[in-house]
Amino acid sequence: MGSSGKKDALVGGRRVVLAVNGVRHEAAGADLSMSLIEFLRTRTAVRGPKLGCAEGGCGACVVLISKYDPSTEEVNEFSASSCLTLLGSVNLCAVTTSEGIGNTKDGFHSVQQRLSGFHASQCGFCTPGMCMSIFSALVKTDKEAGRPAPPQGFSKLTASEAEKAISGNLCRCTGYRPIIDACKSFASDVDLEDLGLNSFWKKGTDRADVSKLPAYISGATCTFPEFLKSEIKSSINQMDNVPIEISDDDGWYHPRSIAELQVLLNSNWFDVKSVKIVASNTGSGVYKEQDLYDKYIDIKGIPELSVINRSSKGVEIGAAVSISKAIDVFLDGNLVFRKIADHLNMVATPFVRNMATVGGNIIMAQRLQFPSDIATVLLAAGSTVTVQVASKRLCFTLEDFLEQPPCDSRTLLLNIFVPDWDSDNVTFETCRASPRPFGNAVSYVNSAFLARVSEASSSGELLIEDIRLAFGAYGTKHAIKARNVEDFLRGKSVSASVMLEAIKLLKDAISPSVGTTHPEYRVSLAVSFMFSFLSSLASNLNESARTDRPNGSDTNGIMSGGAESSPVKHVKVDIDRLSIRSRQELVSTEEYKPVGKPIKKAGAELQASGEAVYVDDIPAPKGCLYGAFIYSTHPHARIKGIKFRSSLASQKVITVIDVKDIPSGGENIGSTFASLGEEALFADSVSEFAGQNIGIVIAETQKYAHMAAKQAVIEYSTENLEPPILTIEDAAQHNSYFHPPPFLAPKTVGDFSEGMYEADHKILSAEVKLDSQYYFYMEMQAALAIPDEDNCITVYSSAQMPETTQSVIARCLGIPFHNVRVITRRVGGGFGGKAMKAMHVASACAIAAFKLRCPVRMYLDRKTDMIMAGGRHPMKVKYSVGFKSDGRVTALHLDLGINAGISPDYSPVMPNAVIGSLKKYNWGALAFDIKVCKTNVSSKSAMRAPGEVQGSFIAETIIEHVASALSADTNTIRRKNLHDFESLKVFFGGSAGEASTYSLVTIFDKLALSPDYQLRAAIVDRFNSGSRWKKRGISCVPITYAVTLRPTPGRVSILNDGSIAVEVGGVEIGQGLWTKVKQMTAFVLGKLCPDGGEGLLDKVRVIQADSLSMIQGGWTAGSTTSETSCEAVRQSCAALVERLKPIKEDLEAKSGMVAWSSLIAQATMASVNLSAQAYWTPDPTTASYLNYGAAVSEVEVDVLTGATTILRSDLVYDCGQSLNPAVDLGQVEGAFVQGIGFFTNEEYTSNSDGLVINDGTWTYKIPTVDTIPKQLNVELYNSLRNQKHVLSSKASGEPPLLLASSVHCAMREAIRAARKEFSVCTGPANSPITFQMDVPATMVAVKELCGLDVVEKHLESLLAAKA
Repeated sequence: MGSSGKKDALVGGRRVVLAVNGVRHEAAGADLSMSLIEFLRTRTAVRGPKLGCAEGGCGACVVLISKYDPSTEEVNEFSASSCLTLLGSVNLCAVTTSEGIGNTKDGFHSVQQRLSGFHASQCGFCTPGMCMSIFSALVKTDKEAGRPAPPQGFSKLTASEAEKAISGNLCRCTGYRPIIDACKSFASDVDLEDLGLNSFWKKGTDRADVSKLPAYISGATCTFPEFLKSEIKSSINQMDNVPIEISDDDGWYHPRSIAELQVLLNSNWFDVKSVKIVASNTGSGVYKEQDLYDKYIDIKGIPELSVINRSSKGVEIGAAVSISKAIDVFLDGNLVFRKIADHLNMVATPFVRNMATVGGNIIMAQRLQFPSDIATVLLAAGSTVTVQVASKRLCFTLEDFLEQPPCDSRTLLLNIFVPDWDSDNVTFETCRASPRPFGNAVSYVNSAFLARVSEASSSGELLIEDIRLAFGAYGTKHAIKARNVEDFLRGKSVSASVMLEAIKLLKDAISPSVGTTHPEYRVSLAVSFMFSFLSSLASNLNESARTDRPNGSDTNGIMSGGAESSPVKHVKVDIDRLSIRSRQELVSTEEYKPVGKPIKKAGAELQASGEAVYVDDIPAPKGCLYGAFIYSTHPHARIKGIKFRSSLASQKVITVIDVKDIPSGGENIGSTFASLGEEALFADSVSEFAGQNIGIVIAETQKYAHMAAKQAVIEYSTENLEPPILTIEDAAQHNSYFHPPPFLAPKTVGDFSEGMYEADHKILSAEVKLDSQYYFYMEMQAALAIPDEDNCITVYSSAQMPETTQSVIARCLGIPFHNVRVITRRVGGGFGGKAMKAMHVASACAIAAFKLRCPVRMYLDRKTDMIMAGGRHPMKVKYSVGFKSDGRVTALHLDLGINAGISPDYSPVMPNAVIGSLKKYNWGALAFDIKVCKTNVSSKSAMRAPGEVQGSFIAETIIEHVASALSADTNTIRRKNLHDFESLKVFFGGSAGEASTYSLVTIFDKLALSPDYQLRAAIVDRFNSGSRWKKRGISCVPITYAVTLRPTPGRVSILNDGSIAVEVGGVEIGQGLWTKVKQMTAFVLGKLCPDGGEGLLDKVRVIQADSLSMIQGGWTAGSTTSETSCEAVRQSCAALVERLKPIKEDLEAKSGMVAWSSLIAQATMASVNLSAQAYWTPDPTTASYLNYGAAVSEVEVDVLTGATTILRSDLVYDCGQSLNPAVDLGQVEGAFVQGIGFFTNEEYTSNSDGLVINDGTWTYKIPTVDTIPKQLNVELYNSLRNQKHVLSSKASGEPPLLLASSVHCAMREAIRAARKEFSVCTGPANSPITFQMDVPATMVAVKELCGLDVVEKHLESLLAAKA
């Protein structure tokens, strides 16, 4: 496009020019439709941006994009999702990644150093994206001239803004608290003393001072290089004079006017199937591309689409104006405009809003039925739109435009006009209910209301002169105005009777379409929102003085005000916007230093800069091909054949690998676990579950492979096959079970019949269900297989079990194990999901590489990963329990069904795990009947605290039921049924240990019997008695968790220069394994050093797991890998110390104190073996031990919406003598927040065929910075020394997840208060205080339990009282 030379480079589509971290890149020959992240990761040395979702929903790929305006000489910087940004759209832009702000060579940026120092990086995969979100926020605020200059060392960012800086970034490891602290350390208004544990000062003893933090200097990082400014300036005239060309040379077109666009749209080659019109491409995060496109038309450069005109009549915004820019415009306006801006701030994420356009959002709403918040809000504000249809320009009200038939691809939205409403006598509110308060979640319902009121001269009542009521996202084609309700309300004053009639009319207007999830809930939300708004207009509802009238708006279904307002005065206090606070209590020890010290995680700065290498960061070998799975969508069917649609993507298929390509002598095996069973790698003639691998598409790039896999059409037949078994109920009906071996079966306790006979009260049958949970590791499954000589192969795998992966690959290929080398350097989050399922990906890569004799790489897309992962085991529980009048339980029987999926996987271990954690209480007699169900769904596997989290929750459900039956305080019943040491030994045998180690009762009493808890419980009661629409609950939950130590290898080698290389069988997955191993190495070898070993820390490097270098590596699982690896390293180091002691003593005798380097030099000359290996095997009598903890959580539930805010959580966890308190603290917080997701919000939903449909960030919601507790306090309880443990340490990775059930239990208390308030008696018990509350307790479930019709009940009660 254009002429040759520089003009061609600057304007022509093929040769996009951009600066990446200050270096010029010319994308000559590149496919301009590739994403920016693909370009960065495959055409440059950059690896910082990570692909976590390809939806703009996780933040792992965030970069800073800078644009230069030569007319003003201003640089505009903004964060953006590089996974959605197309290469063709960043011509003449500068891109800054995490490596660009700091790195090993040039020094790390203060953002990276502070994230590291605040212990805010665990697996590290999300950390570069976090860095860039924080850095972008700093750049933006520091450039705002209107802000006051900050104190030295700080930025202009406020603490509140700092918390929101990462509101769109996901982290599965840390629980966010330390990341927030790192963010807030830059805030000008922060009190540094409030920040949590860090490596810059010692909490409680040292003074917190900004001078101790890595220095922050505003503007120190150049975001737009001078050379690119010069190129832009020199090209201005050339670009203006170059006419648009219509050719097939590049496939990327840049019309600069509406007229030029019309030429393109009217071209004979324009076809909506092969041509894509883009402004920002963020819509592809919602509506995934199903095929490749041949041409792209970029309309962002059309000036008319970017206009912003303000006048006394209103604001006109061009369709291509970004949502972020629109927010800025609306913020500088009247009340209505500011409310619009506030609501738009809840749309998507900051880095998506910076790119996404207002017009694109509205077009998706009109054409694709996108549940747009923007359309709803602008509809209520009386907006109009201008549309170009062929040569005509048409103006519509937004309401009329939305009601038009879906516009075709040649229809262009030009602008949106929002009228200026006089603020006098005008009330405007917006509402949305979604799983996340700060946005990044589609609404269940959104609404916006505008009313003009006047005061009646006779009565003084407020009369509604005009009103606009808009609703969207409730299961409708588009946002609507409830005209029938508007007509009814005009001219009326609001009263209970008027609102009741308005609600009846609204229910006629709001009718979710067939297939909409939770239709009754959505209608109830619409009623709640309208009731809240109308309540603000009511001058006389004849209500009591209780603070019971809702008002205003907010996200997450929380009305503005958080705390409700009285009829007299509205006090605005929004609990969702309370600053996040925390406290950490821990003890570090000097006895084994540096073991026991809270040193920062090894390699944290590397992770923050993006230089840490994960599997997909390894440079692609020459000739590398890429694979993507083709999976079944049918749960049980014969596979008759695979065809590919005729499409551009299908032309990229090189070959398909399937079961027939397994070498002769090889096995069709995808995974195995401890000889308990195997799962096939590929379906062989019959698909056994939806999501099963059928084959692998091989293509030249990962993008082509993913897109080509979508073109596969599988022909099925179900003839002569039994119907699929999908549920626990189906399995029971067909007697479809796995039978765990007897040695894994849990043991009953006592005589159940006798225990029931002793009982004063009995609950003969009750039920609770727990659904599944997805791992949501940030790094998706990945592998790279490279064939080698002599039938050997090397596989780089993101795996928790490299050794087992090696054996599975070898069996697949039919070759000896020693021909297979599996290497795992680090894993970007595992949680059990990188155990079995990683083997499938590694084996598939290996088979393809083996056959094609070239390297093959696979990096699953998020959807495929979620469909195949399996996740946590769903369970169905029925229980019978007997108890005395004082609450002491005498007998418990469980009927437990566990949905295992198609293969045994980890499932045979589950019964023992469930019963193990259930036994935290003394049940008197305990009996059970457990069925491990074989079903036609993806195999469920081990997920952090597998079985234990369910068992612990089941125990709490039963205890709460007993308390409810006795109308007793739940904590009293809990305390009465905690074990003494004698009963603990009966239930747990040898795992109980010694009486001095049983700390649970002490921990529970420390929390539940404290004056602080009693005061808070009383405050909760007072709050509930004075609040109708918000209810609070508080609960204290104990946990017991058994872990088992496993044999583990370790090797320590001292090199000639004194540096130390350490190998362990475990894999670094974010749990701090390498950090603790380094500390142990320095501690033991430090006996040879004058400083005790602290100086050795920097000399130690833990190297990657290698299945041929370190055999018998076992599994990285079960929370004990760190301590067992440390013990193996301790033994190895001890052997080295014994070898080196004589040399040290000789040198000391000759010259006094001996330096480490001198000692090693002398040992080398003396031919001392400086490498030692140990294979530690634990004492069988003490290999299993118990972990204890307890948590208090306090929540507030919005009765109108079902939204829950966690006000505070206090955790006390017995960590023994922690090997590293900072690492263990991070494990406790991260596990707890992951547990919050399981208990409250994560819905891993499947369709009627068992195929996962909540398969991405749009539908699956893990906790975010806005859903964690507003105050999170953690104490690491140092129990007595236990020489039978590794330096008296205990596990920390999984047990704390169980503490999150305290949130669920607190929610139950709040719901109980609501049910009592409104006399809600739904459920089998027909009681307001006894009800079944399953897992997860989502907004929908909470609202249903509180009552879907509470508004109507309330209004009816007002009318009855008035009568």
